Amino acid sequence: MTPVGLLIVSHSARLAEGVVEVAAQMAAGVPLVAAGGTDDGGVGTSFEKVMEGIVAADTGEGVVVLTDLGSAVMTAESVLEFLDDEQRAKVRIADAALVEGAVAAAVASKAGAGLEGVARAAEEAVHGAEAEEAPELTEPTESAVLTLTNPLGLHARPAAILAGRLSAFDTAVTVNGVDGQSVMALMALGAGQGEQLVVEASGPDAAQALAFVREQVEAGFGEH
Repeated sequence: MTPVGLLIVSHSARLAEGVVEVAAQMAAGVPLVAAGGTDDGGVGTSFEKVMEGIVAADTGEGVVVLTDLGSAVMTAESVLEFLDDEQRAKVRIADAALVEGAVAAAVASKAGAGLEGVARAAEEAVHGAEAEEAPELTEPTESAVLTLTNPLGLHARPAAILAGRLSAFDTAVTVNGVDGQSVMALMALGAGQGEQLVVEASGPDAAQALAFVREQVEAGFGEH
């Protein structure tokens, strides 16, 4: 399964390229495309660049579009009107903070989240956004108590890894009572090194989801 692509639409070519550079450091291998500035190199947005960017970013699993200002959203929406139904169904314009949203979305895509999961990760990275309520778990549940070993604990990158990948499972998951598929909810826990995570899951993929969380926590999210 190829990762969901991201298109960064900005009024500034350098700003779009900079956001792509930052996101790429967190999620190598995710299709990241910059569509910044006008066709003649000025400040503004370009219909043609956005159209070409959507095509370039889509490797089969769809594209999440992030924008800097309202007129960039308008340009992206105009492009969607010219796509056929099949193409349009594979594009989401996220209502997200550009940098934070791009980083969260890129990590979620890298972790294997689908189109909706990646868009959700971007939107929940907006400062002050409320995470959704934790899902109700139905029996039988899988559960484990895990101890964080990585130096920075459950910060943005591990939270996005967990939320992004868990979104791809057919399961409901809570971590210390919050939605395990929500980047913002996991970050809000403020769980540091040495603290315990109570993970509970229910649904057809509960065992696989719990095994993934255990694997990531015990490996320190690759940060040791």
